[in-house]
Amino acid sequence: FDNILGAVNYYYDVPGTLRNKGATVYIASLNPSQTTEFRGEELIQQMQQWAAADKVSKFNLIGHSHGGPTVRYVAGTMPQMVASVSTMAGTHFGSKVADVVLAGYTDGGGFDQVATAGLKLISWLTGNKTTKDTDLTAALGALSSEGSAVFNAKFPAAAPTTPCGQGPEVASVRGNQIRWYSFSGTAVKTNGWDISDLILAGTAKYFGDEANDGLVGRCSSHWGKVIRDDYPWNHLDQINQVLGTIGKDAPDPVAFYVQHATRLKNAGL
Repeated sequence: FDNILGAVNYYYDVPGTLRNKGATVYIASLNPSQTTEFRGEELIQQMQQWAAADKVSKFNLIGHSHGGPTVRYVAGTMPQMVASVSTMAGTHFGSKVADVVLAGYTDGGGFDQVATAGLKLISWLTGNKTTKDTDLTAALGALSSEGSAVFNAKFPAAAPTTPCGQGPEVASVRGNQIRWYSFSGTAVKTNGWDISDLILAGTAKYFGDEANDGLVGRCSSHWGKVIRDDYPWNHLDQINQVLGTIGKDAPDPVAFYVQHATRLKNAGL
C-alpha cells in the first residue's frame, strides 16, 4: 500500500525521498491477503492506468515479501510493460512460517477468522478496493513451499540455476528483455524499542538454523542477480519499518532504495 490513513508509508520515507531526487514513483494498492495471481492482476490494472495517464511505456517493479512473486507475475504476464524486477525478501520459494501456519489450523477456525478480519481492516485502512476478497487461506497457500513451487513452474524467468544460487541479471520473457535483482536481510531482533522484533523472533524459530529475517529464509529470497542477501535487517527493517526503528548500526534502508534507483538509472532503465 501507499500509506495507512494518509500518514504512514509502507516503504517508510522511501517514496518521498525518491521523488525529491527526481524519480517518478508509483505505489500500488494490493489486497494484503490473496493469491499471487489475484494481486498481480490488481497491479497490472493499476500499471495500465498509470501508463495511460502519464504515457509511461515501461516500469521498474520493486516488490517486498509477497510482492516479490507478485511483480514476477506481472513480468511473466505483461513483459512488454516491465523494464526490471527487483525483490526484497521475496517469498520466491515459500516461507516456512506459511507452511507451519497453513498446517496448524483448520480452514474456518477461530484463528482464520480473527486473522482474516485483521487483514481486512488493514486493507480498508489503506484504501484497497478489494477488501471483501481478503482470504488468509488463499494467501498462505500462495506463500507456502508447495504453492511457490507450482508458481515457479509457471513463471521461471531468471530462476536461480543452483540451489540457493542466483539466476541471470538479464532474462527475456516472450522476446522482452528484463533485468532481475534480489536482496534480503538475515537479522531478526535489531532494535529493542521495536515491538515487531518480538513477533519476528517468534516466527524465526520455525527456520531452525537457517538464516532468515523472521519471515523469509535467505535462500528463498534469491531470484535473478543476488546483490546481497545478508543485510543486518529483519523483514520490516527492509522497508524502514516500524517508523524507521531499525538497528543502530544497520545501513539506512532509504539510502539503499536511492542507491538501487541509481543502479537502474545507470543501466539505462
